Amino acid sequence: MSAKSKQRTLVIAAGGTGGHMFPAQALAEEMLNAGWRVKLSTDARGARYTSGFPDAVEIEVVDSATFARGGLRGRIATPFRLLKGVFTATIRMLMEKPDVVAGFGGYPAFPAMTAAWITRRPRLLHEQNGVLGRVNRLFVRRVNQVACGTWPTDLPKGVEGIHTGNPVRGAVLERENAQYIEPGDYPMSLLVMGGSQGARVLSQVVPGAIALLPDEVLRHLRVSHQAREEDLETVEARYREIGITADVQTFFTDVPGRLAEAQLVISRAGASSIADITVIGRPSILIPLASALRDEQSANARGLADAGAADVLIEAELTALGLARHIHAVLTDGALANRMAHAAKALGKPEATETLVLLVEELALGKNADKDAEEG
Repeated sequence: MSAKSKQRTLVIAAGGTGGHMFPAQALAEEMLNAGWRVKLSTDARGARYTSGFPDAVEIEVVDSATFARGGLRGRIATPFRLLKGVFTATIRMLMEKPDVVAGFGGYPAFPAMTAAWITRRPRLLHEQNGVLGRVNRLFVRRVNQVACGTWPTDLPKGVEGIHTGNPVRGAVLERENAQYIEPGDYPMSLLVMGGSQGARVLSQVVPGAIALLPDEVLRHLRVSHQAREEDLETVEARYREIGITADVQTFFTDVPGRLAEAQLVISRAGASSIADITVIGRPSILIPLASALRDEQSANARGLADAGAADVLIEAELTALGLARHIHAVLTDGALANRMAHAAKALGKPEATETLVLLVEELALGKNADKDAEEG
């Protein structure tokens, strides 16, 4: 193969949680479609999220670790595991010379991003939340381009970012143009999404809030509610007591369809959830996760609140009565619900993946690559 026709290579560095891996997967799919060779650099924990990646993506597992778990012995071993991972990733990059390295955060991204900086490969960083994660914070001044999934993102002084949005799954894009049907005297759908960490509080409060709604709302209401395994029976029993038709599951495989049908969404403010809500365009009540280390979910929700697309409630102040008032306000005012839906839709970034593709291709052509010169 001649130098001119050599297939270009993208290394994606990501891992830790689905929040890092889902947008990485979306980029991988589009880069393969564009004719690129794609490799994913992650650790054993991140590799558990790779089942949805195309078979053509080459998975490279490197050593990584975090200081946040594993006890004293684990924390002592962490620097050595990171160094081993960096050494392995650096050798690979010196041999393969990828055209671009894109980091999506999480400790599994640390070895490859460090190796990319050491070998001076063109580098892109994508931050999903409104506040930089720990690993992305380390590299935000050491990359050629910073892509922001949430806007505004709290960046260090002097660092400029591009608002690309967060890539969403194809199933979400298929429902991008689903018409919003405002609340009325007919069946209405309420979708409750809590995520693995944040579902418990919603399971404790939402059924009680719904029980306080007047009969003229309750008789039209049907609920889809994500709950933790240990809470399923309790939540189902609570809805039965109220007389509400409720589908309670630990995980919905058809979230995009349920979003498209919903008159109102009650959700945590994870970056991926907000991306889905805004691309489809639905009114929401957002309850940022109080235990988030950097309070990134509050930052994620801020743009929707400012635009009038969502009501944002503080978890520490959350009560059934207070939540019921917000639910009632949206489900009994079609004009308000419509305005919220349109405001959410205006914030959506269905083109997020395509924008990231363009940034990768620009870096491969040598554009926006002056960072290394500045670093000497």
